[in-house]
Amino acid sequence: MHTKPDLAQCMQHLAATGLSAGTSGNASLRVPEGMRITPSGVLPAQLDPASEVLMRLDGTVLGGTLEPSSEWRMHAAIYAARPETGAIVHCHSRHATALACCGTPIPAFHYMVAAAGGDSIRCAPYALFGSEELAGHALAALEDRRACLLGNHGQIATGASLEDALALAVEVEELAAQYLLALAAGTPRCLDAAEMRAVIGRFSGYGQPRERQA
Repeated sequence: MHTKPDLAQCMQHLAATGLSAGTSGNASLRVPEGMRITPSGVLPAQLDPASEVLMRLDGTVLGGTLEPSSEWRMHAAIYAARPETGAIVHCHSRHATALACCGTPIPAFHYMVAAAGGDSIRCAPYALFGSEELAGHALAALEDRRACLLGNHGQIATGASLEDALALAVEVEELAAQYLLALAAGTPRCLDAAEMRAVIGRFSGYGQPRERQA
């Protein structure tokens, strides 16, 4: 996406690329009042900026005519605990969800696993969607990470911006697809802790300075 996406465009991109089907998935942005989040049960094609719901992190709705996503508690918990997080994308992408349904994390089979912040992409235990229990499980799986799988559910990715979170969700899905193929081909060779520390260190200076991206 060549322009900075709003929440509706983010969800439409997820639908167009097959990362979420139907009304599954949600996205949010941190704002001074708390967060803006996508509404519950609306097809991406029907979303526009007016569909966003403005909320405090305690669940108080401040603006919007629609009900917020049922996963607002998970988003709010992450924002409350992670001040560096500016946006969150949650989707039911096919390969990441397949691994999540097996309770299988993504290990360091490929160096790009470090894009999520560590030497693995954890899988949180299952909990009912929209519940405080799920929010707690997601927070635990995201400790020192920017993304995780959600058991029997899907994936969640965070970032400083909506672009960052969306790009990471795409990367997690690609890694999940590659890992499933590697498992089908044999036993993947995983990078060791020292190798992954070197990757994470290299990532800290990777890419263009943010002021050049503006």
